[in-house]
Amino acid sequence: MATFILRIDWTDQGIRSVKDAPKRSRAAKELAKTLGVDIKEVYLTSGEHDILVLAEAPLGDHITKFALALSSLGNIRTCTSRAWPEAEWTKLISELP
Repeated sequence: MATFILRIDWTDQGIRSVKDAPKRSRAAKELAKTLGVDIKEVYLTSGEHDILVLAEAPLGDHITKFALALSSLGNIRTCTSRAWPEAEWTKLISELP
């Protein structure tokens, strides 16, 4: 399974109803399951982004569908990155020509 980091920012709509965030988080985890995404951790963060999600999925397509479905509800915007654990990225680097 590939690892992904989703950096999430609340929209104006999302922050106005921030008290519903725990309920929306539970619903997002259920949605993730239906799309083949395994949510590992969800963090409220300070700084540039509001929430950080660590997730795993067999393909980037699964994460893309998840991010699009969540964003289409109007409460958040997402920015997604693929992440490689150290063992994987050191192997990738060792295979460079």
